Amino acid sequence: MSNSQESIGRTLTVALLVCLVCSVVVAGAAVGLKPTQVVNRQLDKQRNILMIAGLADAATPDGEVKRIFDTRIKPRVVELDSGRYSETQNPETFDPLVAAKDPAQSRALSADEDIASIRRRENYSVVYLVEDAAGKTETLILPVRGYGLWSTLYGFIALKSDYNTIAGFGFYQHGETPGLGGEVDNPRWKALWQGKQILDAQGALDINVIKGTVDPASPRALHQVDGLAGATLTSNGVNNLLHFWLGQQGFEPLLAHLRAGEI
Repeated sequence: MSNSQESIGRTLTVALLVCLVCSVVVAGAAVGLKPTQVVNRQLDKQRNILMIAGLADAATPDGEVKRIFDTRIKPRVVELDSGRYSETQNPETFDPLVAAKDPAQSRALSADEDIASIRRRENYSVVYLVEDAAGKTETLILPVRGYGLWSTLYGFIALKSDYNTIAGFGFYQHGETPGLGGEVDNPRWKALWQGKQILDAQGALDINVIKGTVDPASPRALHQVDGLAGATLTSNGVNNLLHFWLGQQGFEPLLAHLRAGEI
């Protein structure tokens, strides 16, 4: 009986030591990989921004992505309520998604305000200016997010220097149904956004994914994009997130200043 107990004790001791060693190895690997993961996430974000701006694609080498981003893109932190650029926040380190979870750096949205179903909106965000060789802004890239059918969609919309015409639009993260709502990733659908305008003749926000196909003869065709077949709720989610982030709760104060040449 004693020998049996000693055997069990030795087995448990060995198992415990193995678990401890494995834990140390896993923890060490996680710590060691963290800098690489941070760099990869940053590179992926830069690539997506450049793709929306038409400056890169999925096959562009990593080194070229970094070079183009560093030479053509100027990140700026903007205070959303005032629409003014912040000189105190660092755009290289400020993370709007982290800020949105912090009550000290965000605010809760009322049911009427929260058309994008994000619950809280950060006080500051980061936008990206695409500049030419002379430092003149060619394109403004805005981050957008909102709930679709199954998930929150995260993406960017690019506006030309009139701050009205869409240069590009797409999502880099979502969990919508492949073949249905997942068609937001279809290059053909994303190409439909180019050249569309977000404002009507009176200056009111007017951009919508419709049900069915846009009639090119319609006077509103410039403000409409074909719907996603079989994915009405995802289409509605895209509309809602665009109306939120291009509206008064989002980047409209900034866009108004830019259109007026005030900043």
